[in-house]
Formats: sequence, structure tokens, C-alpha cells
Amino acid sequence: MNGIKDKYIVFFDEKVKNALKKLEDNKKRFLIVLNKEEKVIGTLTDGDIRRGLLNRLTLDNKINKIVNQNFKFLTLASTFDEVCELFKSERIDFLPVLDKDKRLKNIITKKQFHLLLLEDVKFNLLYDFSKLDNKILEHEIYNRPWGFYKSTLLSPYAQSKIITVFPGGELSLQEHKKREEHWVIIKGKGKVILGESELDVYPGKYIYIPKGCKHQIINTSKDENLIFTEVQLGEYFGEDDIIRYSDKYGRVENNKKEEK
Repeated sequence: MNGIKDKYIVFFDEKVKNALKKLEDNKKRFLIVLNKEEKVIGTLTDGDIRRGLLNRLTLDNKINKIVNQNFKFLTLASTFDEVCELFKSERIDFLPVLDKDKRLKNIITKKQFHLLLLEDVKFNLLYDFSKLDNKILEHEIYNRPWGFYKSTLLSPYAQSKIITVFPGGELSLQEHKKREEHWVIIKGKGKVILGESELDVYPGKYIYIPKGCKHQIINTSKDENLIFTEVQLGEYFGEDDIIRYSDKYGRVENNKKEEK
């Protein structure tokens, strides 16, 4: 746990200015406070320091004046349900994981917990949650000429998306060699080209797209978005596994640069 000690730990008798430096370095806006026996006695956030300064605390005062000793924490025996319930609180953005002697074993943030679920990582309170820090939780909305999409699951064996096609918009006629796709229409109406077939689609309609099958979805409405879920199953989900055959927006020669 040396990484935790370097970045997220401060001792109760350290000065406020030292705590501020560590908060700046760790970018998480919180610290775990230890006593001389290296047992956890509380937490400290940038908000705690800000309130202290407003109450005439100085940078040379010790942080024991502003430590939050009424903090929530997990134990090594804490269950998945306990973590879920605690993170439902808007006031809780992180939880230290303590052993029976109140020594720090790990820290999990709300963002890391959500990513753990999004990427289907096995729940384990001793997992190195810092591995998730460089990943995006609120997956960006990716705009395309036909509309936009947002990823909802990213894992080695599957990906899923919510896709919105604007009125009159259409995805390119394309195929994938390394993944199959499963579509369920949520809202709107349109048509799907599937191999040599043309299908009408509407809310509740399910479409299975095998590997290597040409496919396309078109929003035939003039005033309503077409929204559907897409679940990809396969061995590879990269954008370069898209072969376009025709495209309303002139992207056939740009196969490897844009998705859909």
C-alpha cells in the first residue's frame, strides 16, 4: 500500500499547508488521517480545509483541528450491497477500507466503483482501483453525421451502446468480421437492411446481425428520433472492424477513422 501512503495519507499532527500540498498532488481532493500508531482516525477534504480557513485557521495550524472523525468506511468483510448503499449518498465520494485494527488497506472512490461495474471487474475490496483512474466514467457522447451514441458497457467480451439516429439519418451499409450485433428498437420507426432483406422496425423489434452480414439502419421519420440499443459480442470491437459498402455522408473511403 505504499502508493496509498504516498498520495492519500496524512498524519493528524501535520500542518494544513502540508495537507494542501498532498491534496494538490493526488488530485482526489481527500486524505486519510492517521494517528501515531498509523491507525485511521478520520478523513480530510479540501472542503474541510476551506471551512477551517474561513474560521481563521492558518496554514501553519495542525490539521487535527479540522479532521472529520465522523466518517464512513468499509471493512474487509463489507459486502457489495453495503458499498452500493453507502455510495448512494451524494455526500460520499470515497470510502477507506480498514482492517479490524483500523489500519488502512485500500481506498475506493465512487467513480472507481462505477467503473468496476461498467467493465465487469470482479468485486474485491483489495483490488488495485487506481488501475481504473485513467478511464472515462461518463462515456462521452460521440456525434456522427446521422446522430450520436453513448457506450454503456465496455468489457473484453462485449460492448453495448445506446444509439440515436436523427430524422432522415442513416448508418452506413457495413459489416463486421469479428463481432455480431444485437439491436433492440426503443423509440421511433425506420427500416433495417439485413443481408438481402429489408425489415420495418419499431419499438420492441429485435434484430440479430451475424458476423459478416451487411447491415444498415435508416430513420425514415421526418420529425422523430430513432433510438435503439446495440450489444456487440465477439473477439474484437475496434473501429477498424468496420467495412463500409455505401454511405450517405461520403465515408466509404474513410473506413478506419470513424465508427458507424
